[in-house]
Amino acid sequence: MSDRPQPENPHPPRAGSDGLTQLGRNVGLPTSPQAAHLERVPNTYPRTRYVVRFAAPEFTSLCPITGQPDFAHLVIDYVPDQWLVESKSLKLYLGSFRNHGAFHEDCTVGIGLRLVAELAPHWLRIGGYWYPRGGMPIDVFWQSGTPPGEIWLPDPGVPSYRGRG
Repeated sequence: MSDRPQPENPHPPRAGSDGLTQLGRNVGLPTSPQAAHLERVPNTYPRTRYVVRFAAPEFTSLCPITGQPDFAHLVIDYVPDQWLVESKSLKLYLGSFRNHGAFHEDCTVGIGLRLVAELAPHWLRIGGYWYPRGGMPIDVFWQSGTPPGEIWLPDPGVPSYRGRG
């Protein structure tokens, strides 16, 4: 017997339907974030701490007062426990904000809270880097708690808005 740690699952299950309703199917954009169905898949390595990052550089929502479009670069990092978010369902969920009126803070924090509710990760953070409207960028950051100490957490990689200066 080797002293080397053995992988939790050396033969991960093959991707299949496993109850997924959107992956591999032609589905339309949900009509609202509330109507969007976030799907999850089992984490093959639940005892291993690692970071999953999603970047959505073209996130769009609407100002709830003026109806004008707002644009953001979202960065979502999480340390999964038992579940992973299925990426197509996340893409559709984020796309459902396209015709949804909400302030920057509501969008950013709401997405983080919904993901935590659906996935129950060890930890999650979201950064919303909103492009300026009215001459002022608004950046919104939220996390579910202190990140686990044993993970490598890279910088989000999104520079602060600098304008033309």
